Amino acid sequence: MSADPLPAGSRIACRVEYNGARYNGWQSQPHLDVITVQQELEAALSSVANAPVRAHCAGRTDTGVHGHCQIVHFDAPVARAPKAWVLGANASMAADVRLHWATPVAADFHARFSARSRRYRYLIANTQVRPAMLGGQLTWHRYPLDAGAMHEAAQSLLGEQDFSAFRAAACQSTTPMRNVEAVSVFRRGELLVVDIQANAFLHHMVRNIAGSLMAVGSGRKPRSWIGDLLAAGDRTLAADTAPPHGLYLVDVIYPDRFGLPATPYGPLLLAPPEAAS
Repeated sequence: MSADPLPAGSRIACRVEYNGARYNGWQSQPHLDVITVQQELEAALSSVANAPVRAHCAGRTDTGVHGHCQIVHFDAPVARAPKAWVLGANASMAADVRLHWATPVAADFHARFSARSRRYRYLIANTQVRPAMLGGQLTWHRYPLDAGAMHEAAQSLLGEQDFSAFRAAACQSTTPMRNVEAVSVFRRGELLVVDIQANAFLHHMVRNIAGSLMAVGSGRKPRSWIGDLLAAGDRTLAADTAPPHGLYLVDVIYPDRFGLPATPYGPLLLAPPEAAS
């Protein structure tokens, strides 16, 4: 990161990582007595600037959901170096929120609207006994899950489809259509990973998919069930919403012209099978 100051008015993009366990989601909620990631970040950036800073994110995460690679942009009210934004903000924030980099971007860059796709992971500790480690960062499923069956069932999600079956009742999107570009389910020892990338996601879409895939993996539902749910388009027919603490926003993909740094595999540096081969 450069130590040379960028002029006031520069648009800055940055990667934010956070453990969402103690936060009431990403979005500021000043009318409620809660803390959010956006409030924590904006307070730190404003401290560096000695002026108010408003941050815009790639995708708002819910209460308890984590961000390995949340991309944010803001317009700098004062001249500061990228290194100063990172070091200064991290010095002011709680240890469960961190800036990894900051870089100048074109004036037409927008963390949300410039994104081509987003990638989420859902992490499941598949053990007979609830793990003592990583509390609030994994979902626990006591009974054995068949990752192969879950992976096969998940292939029904690929392509542009109506995802009403996996849409929360409170979802405010004007359309249930989404394009799932890639999805895989794989196991690393006792950890089972659901990895899904799409152009965008509906409210609770990944958690609803994860809950239904676990029903397949446990043998309670056949592999064809996910496709049947999509065809029916009825949320009440699908499984319960999976808990939030297993969900991570792990990457946001932008056009190459913006030149953002590549994101390492995460969390826990788990490459999917196609990358490891």
